[in-house]
Amino acid sequence: MSAFPKASQMRDFADMNKADLLALAREVDIKGRSKMTKEQLIDALRGAMPKELPKEDPRQRLADRLAKLVDTDRRCGWQSAEGHVCGLPTATGSAACVLHGGVDIEDLAVPVVGRLGFDTWPTLLRHLWLASYSIDPLGLDPIVAEMAWHVGNGLYFDYFRVEVEGIEHVPMVGPAIVAGNHGGAALPYDAAMLMLAVMNEAPLPRRVRVVGTEIFNMLPLVSHLYRKAGAAFASRDDALRILGDGHLLGVFPEGERGFMKPVWEAYQLQRFGRGGFVELAGQSGAPIVPVAIVGSEEVHPAVAVSKTLARVVRMVLPEQRVDGVAVWLNPIPLPVKWRIRFLPPVGPPSDPDDPLEVLETTELIKSRIQAELDDMVANRGSIF
Repeated sequence: MSAFPKASQMRDFADMNKADLLALAREVDIKGRSKMTKEQLIDALRGAMPKELPKEDPRQRLADRLAKLVDTDRRCGWQSAEGHVCGLPTATGSAACVLHGGVDIEDLAVPVVGRLGFDTWPTLLRHLWLASYSIDPLGLDPIVAEMAWHVGNGLYFDYFRVEVEGIEHVPMVGPAIVAGNHGGAALPYDAAMLMLAVMNEAPLPRRVRVVGTEIFNMLPLVSHLYRKAGAAFASRDDALRILGDGHLLGVFPEGERGFMKPVWEAYQLQRFGRGGFVELAGQSGAPIVPVAIVGSEEVHPAVAVSKTLARVVRMVLPEQRVDGVAVWLNPIPLPVKWRIRFLPPVGPPSDPDDPLEVLETTELIKSRIQAELDDMVANRGSIF
């Protein structure tokens, strides 16, 4: 049997004339259709309807959206001093490619050839080796970030099978602070999934510049990759620069307390610090988009929190502020199914220097995230 008509054609068959019904019956190859009455054709067509419409492939949806951002019919004419011609397709609406001014690489994550895939890596590595493009002042390298995006999508689509709700609440223009609950115990999976959720699901693949604690800027190799992939150091100067330039800033107000929670405290929000992210919103005029993330707490369930290990960490890394280190048993992350729910934005405080207003806004955001977490956990069924 041939494919059933598209969903747009599936209006009430009773409103159609017999000629149109016969045409649809012919398309789905209903036997004996020429001898049927109109009522019989309607019954036969309804019986031929699929019980469920096929689900849209999220990877294909992403590929279609990204392909529109690059014009493969035009080539970038940038040329290096050594005579190397770029030759990459241009960004849509621009005479230059993604690497040479076609888009604002600090804000938008656009693949240099218009798609993600290992077949693009030779091209990416060539331009990485030529070093013919600029990185942003915070260390973002668009080539390294694109490779990390492609690899991370294996976790996002296939391993954690992330489902996203409320992506329309993330602004597509201007600055915003995206504030979520924290978890993970071993690695900041939630930071990666948050960044990928916006790049993969939003109408425009905006970068969320997630800020991280000191340890990610102290470890060899990790610190460089961390910044090159698009994250930022948890400093007020970096955060204000990101917001001042009109970009998205990702924060986890619980900090280390949320990251190191034992499993029996999963999805119970810890104190949101002193409301520093709310002060940043007030100083920059950026709205705050609360985010509830379910899945991160079970990837490496923490069976204990050790103060002894924390002292060892502080001996090795004296600048690292850590009071407890989570102890988890599984070296391989569990394939937990994730849900990320973006909530309606909260406006910045009118007076960021007013401690009471900052506290009230902080508690409002915390309560909204906690309410969504309670709802999502209560209604999700199996964690897998």
